[in-house]
Amino acid sequence: MKFAVIAAGEGSRLAEEGVKHPKPLVELHGEAMIARLVRIFKDNGAEEIDIIVNTIHPETREFVRRMAQETGGNFIRVVEKTTAGSMQSFHELSPFLAGAPFCLTTVDTIFREEEFADYIRQFREGGEDGLMAVTDYVDDEKPLYVATDENLRITGFHDTDKGDRYISGGIYCLHPRTLSTLDRCIRHGQTRMRDFQRGLIADGFRLKACAFSKILDVDHAADIAKAEAFLSEERP
Repeated sequence: MKFAVIAAGEGSRLAEEGVKHPKPLVELHGEAMIARLVRIFKDNGAEEIDIIVNTIHPETREFVRRMAQETGGNFIRVVEKTTAGSMQSFHELSPFLAGAPFCLTTVDTIFREEEFADYIRQFREGGEDGLMAVTDYVDDEKPLYVATDENLRITGFHDTDKGDRYISGGIYCLHPRTLSTLDRCIRHGQTRMRDFQRGLIADGFRLKACAFSKILDVDHAADIAKAEAFLSEERP
């Protein structure tokens, strides 16, 4: 199974609020967010990790390249490109993801490690085209609401609350056949991951939700302390 990270955003809000490091290099308990993800992916049996970074912050590129050199071979692949949005970043990574099931996330997605391990196990054992991480903890400026049935089968994605219990957590486990929807969305000029998710439903793919107790994003300086406090809760 492959893993992929979108780390190509500019992180402009963090910079405006005085955070000196690019978002992927922001540390939580002394560990850069990108390094934390790589460590967790290794712990969950990653065969390959593909990471896209932008051209704006060369320090991020060098950090990731050092990690790649330390692992040897092609275990970590780095793509350097500034993109118009998360779905375009995903598309840049897609040629490397076509051969096997994969898990994709953005670099600032913060979750409990034991819940992530259970999520990966469920995907490996299940037969769905996609298993989407969801949470009923809403702390997002523009949440994507996820409609599910009683068996957690996903029936739709909504920009506004229509009585749905969950929102998207920004972690996606997918079969490579779903990349056909990604190609179509790109051809139509779409740039947001939520458009891709809606496209999966429109194309008839079988999606299921996996509930996490809480998933956070680090978009603002205040989110760093919030994320550290959240991660401290799972430490022994």
